[in-house]
Amino acid sequence: MAHAESVLIKNVHLYGEGEATDVLVRDGVIETIAADQEFDGVVVEGEGGVLLPGLVDMHVHLREPGREDTETIATGSAAAANGGFTAVFTMANTQPVMDQPVIAEAVWHKGQDIGLCDVYPVGSITKGLEGKELTEFGMMARSDAKVRMFSDDGKCVDNPLLMRRAIEYAKGLDVLLAQHCEDPRLTEGAVAHEGEIAARLGLRGWPRVAEESIVARDALLCRDYGNRMHICHASTEGTVELLRWAKDQGIPLSAEVTPHHLLLTDERLETYDGVNRVNPPLREHKDTLALRDALLEGVIDCVATDHAPHGSEEKCCEFENARPGMLGLETSLAIIAQIFVESGLADWRFVAKVMSERPAELLKLKDHGRPIAEGEPANLTIVSSKENWKVAGEKLASKAANTPYEGMDFDTKVKATILRGRVTSSNGVPAQARTS
Repeated sequence: MAHAESVLIKNVHLYGEGEATDVLVRDGVIETIAADQEFDGVVVEGEGGVLLPGLVDMHVHLREPGREDTETIATGSAAAANGGFTAVFTMANTQPVMDQPVIAEAVWHKGQDIGLCDVYPVGSITKGLEGKELTEFGMMARSDAKVRMFSDDGKCVDNPLLMRRAIEYAKGLDVLLAQHCEDPRLTEGAVAHEGEIAARLGLRGWPRVAEESIVARDALLCRDYGNRMHICHASTEGTVELLRWAKDQGIPLSAEVTPHHLLLTDERLETYDGVNRVNPPLREHKDTLALRDALLEGVIDCVATDHAPHGSEEKCCEFENARPGMLGLETSLAIIAQIFVESGLADWRFVAKVMSERPAELLKLKDHGRPIAEGEPANLTIVSSKENWKVAGEKLASKAANTPYEGMDFDTKVKATILRGRVTSSNGVPAQARTS
């Protein structure tokens, strides 16, 4: 575990509200919230910025074990800290697949040793991601890693009987299943949203129904067999309608949306640049607007980055051959602030809800996504809403540089991230990892 430390955070607005105040953290816990405090230890100057609970990302790919050439737990943790995150959940499609307790434990312990961010391993639903046989959820849930989410993300569990069995197994353990909704029979060879732009560019189309048919099926399985389930990277207007229907029925179905599906559309594909290749694909403007509204309404529960690092050789090639995925950890807060806060659609409490509180609640994390109050764990993020910066992939802490936001300007930047009282990132520079 990262050591609890003491720090005084000066001159911040809690959730962007009210008068500026100071927050004294001692032994990893918020001790005092009051203006004009004195302290002879570490002082972090908030400069009138916004104080939020540390962000929680339910969906990242840190590539370790197996693809340390593109990302490691250390570089991913640094990127997370720079992005304001104090907890991330790293998906199971590693090499080897995270389908055994020993692999999950290795990832958990390494994340704790590095100490920049709590890295929670996600177990696979099926052995080897092959969609044939369930993994031992119980053994992974009871391991040192205490795995609390299972997903074959990158692949869909498309066999309905197997998914029913997974739901029944998960229910007894109270763990969350996260589904990558994609009927593979409808997406074979598909690389772009099925629409006018893909047709004109000669790219094979990925229809909305490939996602929506699985969302509908799994909502019905949840209804009949009674366990919570989570929809990864919702991307279509139809998925929003299905989620709204499911929630109206009281079905325990939650969902996430990525920053890129909230901001970018398939118009980006005109350049054939592989950096814009992602699964599910960038959709049309009407989908983007529906997803934004759904997040505001709570039909979609939270934002998750689906941070997916790739080497340049996997992106700088023909669009059809480019590996799907984009970086997300270091840009997500800026994008959500631009879409919702700077536009006046929502406030910083909304950002805290969708990027910290709700994901922590879905995953039953007791120390993350907590209120900023005396006696609460000091997992915090200080944000400047008036600091213009330009995205440059080469300057990000991530080992890869495949950001679709290259050259874009944003006005919101993370000033500092604090994990259990320890400053893990300051002004875009991650702290030294506890172990190298």
